[in-house]
Amino acid sequence: MMKRISENAAENDNVIPVTLNANFFFERAVRSLDRFQYDKALKNFRKAVEYEPENPVNHCNMAGILSEMGNYEASNEILTHVLEEIDPAMTECHFYMANNFANMESFEEAERALMTYLEEDASGEYLTESEELMELLQYELNRPAPLVRIRSREGVVEHDRARAMLEEGKFPQAVKLLEEIVESTPDFLAAHNNLALAYFYMGRFAKAKECLSEVLEQDPGNLHALCNMAIFMQYAGDKEELAALVRMLEATVPFHQEHVFKMATTMGILGSHRTAYGHFRRLLKDEEVGGDASLYHYCAAAASNSGEYSEALRCWKQAAKLDPESPVPGFFLSQLQASQAAGRPMSPVSYNYQLPFQEQLKQWKDNTEKFTEEVRNNPLLRASFFWALRYGDSGTKLQVTEALRWIEDKEMSDVLQELITKEPVQENKLQEAALISLQRLIGGCYEEKAGEDEQQTSAAGPKGLPEWKDDWQRVIDQTTAMMDRRFDTAQKRDAELLWKQFISSLYPDVPYFRHTGGWCAALEYITAKRHGRPVTYREVAQQYGVTASMVSRYARRIGDSCGVPGTFPEPESLTSSTENI
Repeated sequence: MMKRISENAAENDNVIPVTLNANFFFERAVRSLDRFQYDKALKNFRKAVEYEPENPVNHCNMAGILSEMGNYEASNEILTHVLEEIDPAMTECHFYMANNFANMESFEEAERALMTYLEEDASGEYLTESEELMELLQYELNRPAPLVRIRSREGVVEHDRARAMLEEGKFPQAVKLLEEIVESTPDFLAAHNNLALAYFYMGRFAKAKECLSEVLEQDPGNLHALCNMAIFMQYAGDKEELAALVRMLEATVPFHQEHVFKMATTMGILGSHRTAYGHFRRLLKDEEVGGDASLYHYCAAAASNSGEYSEALRCWKQAAKLDPESPVPGFFLSQLQASQAAGRPMSPVSYNYQLPFQEQLKQWKDNTEKFTEEVRNNPLLRASFFWALRYGDSGTKLQVTEALRWIEDKEMSDVLQELITKEPVQENKLQEAALISLQRLIGGCYEEKAGEDEQQTSAAGPKGLPEWKDDWQRVIDQTTAMMDRRFDTAQKRDAELLWKQFISSLYPDVPYFRHTGGWCAALEYITAKRHGRPVTYREVAQQYGVTASMVSRYARRIGDSCGVPGTFPEPESLTSSTENI
């Protein structure tokens, strides 16, 4: 008897007690999920909720299983309960609900849920997925989403809009928006840098320097701020401070490609041409950017300004090979050869990859229609004219003023009116030229207004399209900017033509392209493949800050629409599954 009692006691000692709690049922649910046993997983998640009804994670797990099973309405009921009764701060529930609504093809409800998530969520855990979902919703609803802000990227949406304004020459509007951004987000240094540039373009030089000083106070080694400060000092004539800053910059060896290019162009503007030449040569050794004609021009300009004429000759010849349609390399080659034949030094060469202003004026005088079209459609050219009229020397102002008499444009008229009223009386020749141009413009503006309907197609895009929208052009601009210094001019033109072909194939049912980065990445991917360049979806996705699956999907859409030979299939590793909650 005693022996049996001892055996029972021994057996009891080997029994492991089972604790039935929420964690126990959660683990059982996860094991069921691994075996794709959704019914059992749902049953166990329900038990976990019974044990811990105030734990929102258990409810969300149950909602996720229901979504996987296709019961989207029941899933949303649980998520709504979490937000209303358990934890209103669990903002990711809005994202989960948006996915459920999208799966039910209730796209407007999905959009409202997604907007709520983006505007309320501070962590941005599902930001990338949200951008992909938003792209789908815009395609289905055929309109842009009414997004005001993204809380997890405070100021980024507004900053992108301000940068676009700067590129279009809308400096006052850009300043107003950037001032709001830096006030609400003081550590947003990129916004500070761009605000300084906007002040500088408007002639508010003291404010520009003050803004850069705030950047350097937070980040003393900010290369963009240091380079911009050096340019501002040169313009203001602060020779002593500039000399010290230039010595520091000349001793700096930047590592990243973007910083090398910034340093090279800054040194060129400051007149340190040999230093600029060294940096441009470093860039030319990089295989990614070595095939860009404009980079060879920059290096040639630095070499020529340093007296290295043989190297300048070599670089301009290479630029002419890479970009045979551009008149720029040929023009400077002939100038260099003429100066060498005459035994005199070459005149200073601008780093801009374009013909000198005087040479452009000669060509425009022979073709005023081309000049008018370019000034109207090129915001950077307009902005440079405004800058020249407001802050250039008398000779530059006179040249621009005489050129602008060919432009029938009310905005140009306002600038010339300002020039007439503010220019000192002694500048009689300049005022006379401005007055003649203004009189020509006023007449042209009336004619333009009268014939407004006939001129509706002046800003049209490719043949067959009655208009060319900003979001379509934004894809071209961003793609070519990102491809710059990595692709040659012909390849960038191919990307532009492919995009225009894609838009034409969709017209008139062209959706609003909000997620520009994904389309740009797809465009670069197809262009690279067509030119035999080794590239993967993942590499391009990293360049543009998007997902590889998005690049694959968009590339396939462009390829299918344009009939690109050998449309690129989506690799198995990139195949996207249904979004799990």
